[in-house]
Amino acid sequence: MAAKKGRTASRGPARRPAPATRAGIRVGVVGWGTIGSGVIRFLRESNEHLSSRLGAPIELARVADLDLKRKRAVRVPKSLLTKDARSILTDPKIDVVVELMGGLEPARTFVLEAIRHGKDVVTANKALLAHHGAEIFAAAEEVGVGVGFEASVGGGIPIIRTLREGISPDEHEAVFGIVNGTANYILSTMASEGLGFSEVLAAAQASGLAEADPTYDVDGIDSAHKLALLAQLAFGVALPLDAIHTEGIRDVDRVDMAYAKELGYVIKLLAVAKRDGKEVEARVHPTMIPATDPLGIVDGAYNAVCVHSRGLERTMYYGQGAGMMPTAAAVVSDVLDVARDRLGQGGPRLAPLGYPIARQTAARVRPIGAIESDYYLRIMVRDEAGVLGKVAGHLGRSGISIASVVQRERAARGAVPVVIRTHATREKDLRRSLDRVAALPAVKGRPVAIRIEETPG
Repeated sequence: MAAKKGRTASRGPARRPAPATRAGIRVGVVGWGTIGSGVIRFLRESNEHLSSRLGAPIELARVADLDLKRKRAVRVPKSLLTKDARSILTDPKIDVVVELMGGLEPARTFVLEAIRHGKDVVTANKALLAHHGAEIFAAAEEVGVGVGFEASVGGGIPIIRTLREGISPDEHEAVFGIVNGTANYILSTMASEGLGFSEVLAAAQASGLAEADPTYDVDGIDSAHKLALLAQLAFGVALPLDAIHTEGIRDVDRVDMAYAKELGYVIKLLAVAKRDGKEVEARVHPTMIPATDPLGIVDGAYNAVCVHSRGLERTMYYGQGAGMMPTAAAVVSDVLDVARDRLGQGGPRLAPLGYPIARQTAARVRPIGAIESDYYLRIMVRDEAGVLGKVAGHLGRSGISIASVVQRERAARGAVPVVIRTHATREKDLRRSLDRVAALPAVKGRPVAIRIEETPG
């Protein structure tokens, strides 16, 4: 039977589980945290609306969590609660398993077990898919079940479905954007209020906008997980996490925020993947972008993902990147999607990535040292004759062309900032040159270097 236009059927064995034998779909939720509470609220409070969209009843069958006594944002009847997640994974009366426990294990084991028992799986776990996605997607294709992961990138922004289906016919040249709400909130607040990183982070933790351990968010790890998934969808490549150059925002200084504003830029933590022939660039780092760029006005905890394609050129997808209800809405949209397939409403089932996992190719990732970019440099120097000439001489000997220089008056501590904007230069040439600059007696501390994307993507 021919595949439905716009959808790519998996080439896995014809061992697709039988459609639901009852009149509707039964859902089991594993993980009753913030997002789990939002999903439960959707399934219970909007049940009539969801059932009308599906054309069949949809039922919350069971909820599993190790801690059933902690107070939650939504109440669940005791009859639906269990500490035994496997009772959901193996129950033949449950059609869809929603995994919201997070982490790598036992999430990986549970997801694979649910698939082996013929369940469709929905997850918001980007770390799990970044590390073990190939194994999970292959298992789902073999059995013939669906894996929905819209909530894993961008919260409520439908970027996964857009790349997998909406704009899949186009050839994508770049996918990039702001994909971590915590980091974006911190940088936005630093810029608007003139505060330092530590001060804003502490306030964000106190208000619940940042985790007690913010490592994944502020060190760029969460963004790298999401970029790995976006690149797989956009380019059809396997992108190992250790191939993604990753920098966080801990070292972004309020001084550089002020200079960025003066120069017409803002600093954002960007996740960038570009395809150039057979090579892929993959990097996460603080970036100066024009304040007037659509990405430049994305503030607070909002996310935005841009895709640059051959036919469509640049498109941007914007919305709330985190939070209980936006993320839960994305999860429930996946529940409806896999439920339609299970009920036979969607034609041949779409492979989780939009193409069979066997067609994925290994990415040839361009080393970060070979990538070219414009740079903002801030070098603290003693205010004495000839220093700027020596700095410029070291840059010039590495082939680095200077576009502009800003030099301030003497600072209280006896050092003045020299701010340099370079033309496009290779990363390894810049780093080698800055090593020499840092060794000059008149230079204090390590020079600051921030990449500039004049036209992101």
